[in-house]
Amino acid sequence: MTKRKICVIGLGYIGLPTSALLANRGYDVHGVDVVQSTVDIINRGEIHIVEPELDTFVKAAVNSGNLKADTKPAEADIFVIAVPTPFHDGFVPNIDYVVSATKAIAPYVKEGNIVILESTSPVGTTDLVEETLQELRPELFGTVSEVRQSKIHVAHCPERVLPGHIMRELVENDRIVGGTTDEATRLTAEFYREFVAGEVLETDAKTAEMAKLTENSFRDTNIAFANELSMLCDKFGINVWELIRLANRHPRVNILSPGAGVGGHCIAVDPWFIVHAGGETAKMIRTAREVNNYKTEWAIEKIKNAVLVYEKENGRKAKVACMGLAFKPNIDDLRESPALYITRRLKADGIDVLAVEPNIESHKEFEIVEYKEALEQAHIVTFLVAHKEFKKLRMQTDLDFCGVLN
Repeated sequence: MTKRKICVIGLGYIGLPTSALLANRGYDVHGVDVVQSTVDIINRGEIHIVEPELDTFVKAAVNSGNLKADTKPAEADIFVIAVPTPFHDGFVPNIDYVVSATKAIAPYVKEGNIVILESTSPVGTTDLVEETLQELRPELFGTVSEVRQSKIHVAHCPERVLPGHIMRELVENDRIVGGTTDEATRLTAEFYREFVAGEVLETDAKTAEMAKLTENSFRDTNIAFANELSMLCDKFGINVWELIRLANRHPRVNILSPGAGVGGHCIAVDPWFIVHAGGETAKMIRTAREVNNYKTEWAIEKIKNAVLVYEKENGRKAKVACMGLAFKPNIDDLRESPALYITRRLKADGIDVLAVEPNIESHKEFEIVEYKEALEQAHIVTFLVAHKEFKKLRMQTDLDFCGVLN
């Protein structure tokens, strides 16, 4: 295999693992991030995020000379865009980072290059990437018999990995590839087959975009059922964890675990992309999002009520241990985290919080307290994330929103 050069835009939770994996497979990888400190850390062979095995991959990739990071793109054979796609207020999709990344690579793209959008995006974003490149580099596009012809190949291949298992799942999971042309689909799929052990499935760009949104909306909807069930069980005086264990003994029932809401860069965000475009047709997907957001507000009220009861009975201000800030167990990722949101809201309402997160050393808003110390100081303990450290504990609390003690 000819040693091809890959330019990866965005060195976060997807871009950096992808860059490290490709570099260790023999590709010449030029990673790009707008944050200079991130670039410096990576070029030292170190990492700025927590992900099992990633440190080993990055160190080996940098030491081999196959991975270099910079704040600016460079010429390459294949460009991979792996930047965030959050939403504006009102849950309107924000693809500004994708557009900015596309504009950044435009001067470096050559005829025959492949441009891949890995960022989870609203339907039509891959077409927009191509349109942006056409606007900036019209010489790479032409017409034959009044049919537009592209001299580059633009495709979407959404990431499908689980934080905490990224390095394994980048290789093992099936991938979906959808190009703006059949040729773009074929060439991009061939590239992924060089390092993906799972099946690489070919489709068109819009279907690939919708597939990722569908996967996360499906999961969001099922979590919403579990979260609504947990609130009903609280109302009826039933232990929801026991109920779910019993119900799941049915051969065709598989209820997920409830939590304090839904967070992360995918499940808490992607369904809104469908809702925004689908309008009134997306009734169930919208309702699921609303249920999961309401669960977080419900948890806040439960904690505040416990504080009121304690302070009334004891005549002193309560200290509340918020056990976990990440959006899921055993990672340091705080994006769209309901646990972090809850802790912020409690602090904003004047409650004395003890912020506990075993996977981070510091936070700009909170002093991070070691969990054993927090348990000694707290008058009220609320479990927001089922980190492995918490599962060893043996205690009683009515504020276990993640089932860590059940």
